[in-house]
Amino acid sequence: MKDRIVCYFSAAQSEQPIIYRLVKNYDLVVNILKADINPQKEGYLVAELEGERDKYKEGVDFLKNLGVIVEPLSETVVWHEETCIQCGACASFCPTESLAIDRETMEVSFDNSKCVVCGMCLECCPTRAIQLHFEIKEAVR
Repeated sequence: MKDRIVCYFSAAQSEQPIIYRLVKNYDLVVNILKADINPQKEGYLVAELEGERDKYKEGVDFLKNLGVIVEPLSETVVWHEETCIQCGACASFCPTESLAIDRETMEVSFDNSKCVVCGMCLECCPTRAIQLHFEIKEAVR
């Protein structure tokens, strides 16, 4: 099983080796896509978890038992190629290079699998070819 999740945690939880436990105890592959911790040491983590279905569920249950709020990543960026004028402004702001310019053709492309929904591209697009869409997903249990 492979899924993207958002974890919201308190200062006490941020002091614990949570990722280490997910890897060691539940044999999960953890790909951290985005993280933010404020000065009070509270924050969130956007991660992709991959592993056997039972281990995945046990790992998510472990997080919840610690008091970490776990939600599915329910937003996605959609790029409308037909509206895009190929200006490349979005690619210059994209931290993960999910929006990129091919230097030979000077055309913009979008790879949703790299996108962490940071929103940097939304405001810079002059034609609004990039939009944020919400997906309806079943809650992570």
